[in-house]
Amino acid sequence: MNKTIRRASVFALLLVLALLVRATWVQYYDGKALADDNDNRRNAIATYSRPLGNIIVAGSAITGSARTKGSDLAYKRTYTQGELYAAVTGYASQAYAPTQLEGIYQDLLDGTDNRLKNVMDTVTGRRADPGNVLTTIDPAVQKAAYRALGGKKGGAVAVDPKTGRILAVVSTPSYDPSSLTDANTAGSAWQKLNADQDKPLTNRALRQPLPPGSTFKLVVAAAALEDGLYRDADQHTDSPDPYTLPGSTKPLRNESASAPCENASIRVALQYSCNNVFGKMAVDLGQDKVRAMAEKFGFNDDKLDVPVRAYASVYPSGMDKAQTALSGIGQFDVTATPLQMAMVSAAIANGGKLVSPHMVSRVTDSGGEVLQDYDSDAGSKQVISSATAGQLRSAMETVVRDGTGTNALIDGVTVGGKTGTAQHGENNSKTPYAWFTSYGKSDSSGKEVAVAVMVEQSDAARSEVSGNGLAAPVARAMMRAALK
Repeated sequence: MNKTIRRASVFALLLVLALLVRATWVQYYDGKALADDNDNRRNAIATYSRPLGNIIVAGSAITGSARTKGSDLAYKRTYTQGELYAAVTGYASQAYAPTQLEGIYQDLLDGTDNRLKNVMDTVTGRRADPGNVLTTIDPAVQKAAYRALGGKKGGAVAVDPKTGRILAVVSTPSYDPSSLTDANTAGSAWQKLNADQDKPLTNRALRQPLPPGSTFKLVVAAAALEDGLYRDADQHTDSPDPYTLPGSTKPLRNESASAPCENASIRVALQYSCNNVFGKMAVDLGQDKVRAMAEKFGFNDDKLDVPVRAYASVYPSGMDKAQTALSGIGQFDVTATPLQMAMVSAAIANGGKLVSPHMVSRVTDSGGEVLQDYDSDAGSKQVISSATAGQLRSAMETVVRDGTGTNALIDGVTVGGKTGTAQHGENNSKTPYAWFTSYGKSDSSGKEVAVAVMVEQSDAARSEVSGNGLAAPVARAMMRAALK
């Protein structure tokens, strides 16, 4: 064989080897990327080739699957009482990426989760039977919150303080996830929902932090008691009324000029929601100590998964003393979600111990075998001492019995709470936000629940907007349903 032929043969062999390498690369590397691409319709065809697994509330599925007609997507997702549970389920759509529990457990619900596969599934490549998601939601509490919020724009959360189980997650106005499931009609429904100025797709319970107003005074009171600034909730504070913001001539006034806020104790200051007391208390403590206490309760945590990731509630840094005073009454740049304020009340109710909140109890395979038990895995931490928690519970009960939170009273239930009315807009030019956070304990059974309600907008006249007037009745309905 002459030299020219040998060279041509070697070159041809190298081309064949390069082709084999490229083919292998495409098949095993690029192929997986292409297969996993969201725009690969084969994925949607496979996902909706059969019924999905279900999301379950109190033993009953609130999701389902229905046969389609004239489509290569054989099934579509369906929802039972979709608007009631939208803030829990999210949606699984043939046209859009899934959200909330539908998105987090997409692999489990469509059968691609590796935990679902047996040996034969692994060998044959067969898609396993889908699993199910069992939630902690109590349908009675969920319905009570949804009905009580009614036409208001807002959010509400209920938590079992002992276990961290989330009993209700409600956001209004809501939407029907069923409108987004079918690829043929999802586009128009999507445009309509996104054009709605009330933003029904926003989960106000978990993912819209807003100024918490005077409900944040519980955090400041906890910091003052834990730090030893005041020995108990009945010691008189050093609090002039009005209190002038440091470095300015602007007074920090109270809602009621006749309230006994001058040098008021923590109990009286919570009872009448005295701004002067907690503004000065925050300055006396310093922003670092207030922030440290807020973070113990969960503020500034950008990885709060329940398992849906909640947006971080924020206690800011880098403030001057005047801004620190405003932060002490839940204003300036302080923000919180209803979930966060429910966590504050839950820790206080539970002797100062905060149990990790979660709205999924277990995930199972199609046969009911538990793949993960979130109830058993729920962690806890001691946020404040049991003594401080007891002082705050006593003061919060005074708020409901004799103070600004009387609309939360329930016969046969010990209720403690805190109202809040947060300023909205420049110079408070827009309708304020109404807040209420509380806990209830049945006098007969000892059963407990903690709740938080935020009303962003309602039909009430501006002069009638208050935590007690708008949010406390919602909290009362939720606590009554939880404690039965």
